[in-house]
Amino acid sequence: MDRFLGIYLNDQLAMGVAWRELAKRSAHNNRDTPAGEALGRVAAGIAEDVETFRGIMRPLGVQISRVKTGLAIVAERVGRVKPNGRVRSYSPLSRFEELEILAMGIDGKKQLWTTLRDLAGLGARLPDVDFDVLIDRAAHQRAEIEPFRAAAGTEAFDQSGSG
Repeated sequence: MDRFLGIYLNDQLAMGVAWRELAKRSAHNNRDTPAGEALGRVAAGIAEDVETFRGIMRPLGVQISRVKTGLAIVAERVGRVKPNGRVRSYSPLSRFEELEILAMGIDGKKQLWTTLRDLAGLGARLPDVDFDVLIDRAAHQRAEIEPFRAAAGTEAFDQSGSG
């Protein structure tokens, strides 16, 4: 079973690294705005979660796959070149998609912490890890970006032609 847990942990770490990179990029793209400030806090929290995750893997003896984490960074960077409705600039669709993907990632992270605590039994194996705090932190991150995600969606899909 620990072999499967190791694979799962490395897959999840790679996704966390991709979301960390996306959060940093989104914070940069929205700098000097309230959304950028919120995204900066969320990006810092996601970076902290990635380090927490690495700290969970260490005592379990799970080797970190540099290949998977490296591919996650490459995938995030490749995702930057997709069409966004504008040739050279950041678009309302870009903002919405970044926030939407981050929201999905944060929701997945809440599920991840619950899975590790309950299904993988790590709550008992790693008593120093407070999974409830991690779940609450993810919920706070999600709540922090939600108003900006909703506003960005409204702006991106505004049918009046004003957005």
